[in-house]
Amino acid sequence: MPFDDRDGWIWLDGQFVPWRDAKIHVLTHALHYASSVFEGERIYEGRIFKLTEHTRRLFRSAELLDMTIPFTVEEIDAACRETGERMGLRDGYVRPFVWRGAEVMGVASKGSRVHAAVAAWEWPSYFDPEEKKKGIRIGRSKWRRPSPETIPSEAKAAGLYMICTLSKDAAEREGYADALMLDYRGYVAECTGANIFFVKDGVIHTPLPDCFLNGITRLTVIDLARWRGFDVVERHIRPEELADFTECFITGSAAEVTPVSEIGEHVFKPGNISLSLMDDYARLVRGALAMAT
Repeated sequence: MPFDDRDGWIWLDGQFVPWRDAKIHVLTHALHYASSVFEGERIYEGRIFKLTEHTRRLFRSAELLDMTIPFTVEEIDAACRETGERMGLRDGYVRPFVWRGAEVMGVASKGSRVHAAVAAWEWPSYFDPEEKKKGIRIGRSKWRRPSPETIPSEAKAAGLYMICTLSKDAAEREGYADALMLDYRGYVAECTGANIFFVKDGVIHTPLPDCFLNGITRLTVIDLARWRGFDVVERHIRPEELADFTECFITGSAAEVTPVSEIGEHVFKPGNISLSLMDDYARLVRGALAMAT
């Protein structure tokens, strides 16, 4: 079903409008110059997981793009909750986003209005459930995560996903579910919409997020792993090290915790650490697991 032709409601600049009426002009600044930031959140059992953390990151992303959101964190939180309720979602996906409007057209944005909206819809597992159990296959991207001196890498900004779309489309054409991206130095970075973890000798290794988004799910899984007694090492990882790891999994609000069985020529087997964290995360987001503090 196309996303512009659905029943329901979208919160737009402080009020709810019918889904099909939530429109912008073709000369919107964000469409031409990528002046847009967003979040991706999941509803579990009628509750948005880590809602306020996502909203605060939305505000930080907007700040990095020199945009001032004309609402408070509390108002965006409330809009997210009410959008999910109006859509009748017990389980689903929430997309709050912010962009510059059509008041000006040109690289400079002075005079443009900052808009905000929230949409929510049903969304099952990001990957095929049966494929997820045995681990997804990942290819290699030719695109690299650029230096933080060239992009606002801490922001969840629309423009930063251009190479992710190119990478994922190319991977799917080759029969893979996703693609591994390196950074500008040649270190392992992330997948197109998820952070990545590896296991060697019972220790979890994950790339240092110094030029890509430090995901909320990534941080949650690190906390889960340490709570379970696993050692977690954040460091730069060279591509040639992939041959030394026995397990691999990716994390993200959309991907949740998904084991990986293959990255190019490197093969992994979902094991105790990957599968236990996948199960722990699934229980945590649904309120069936409470980590001790």
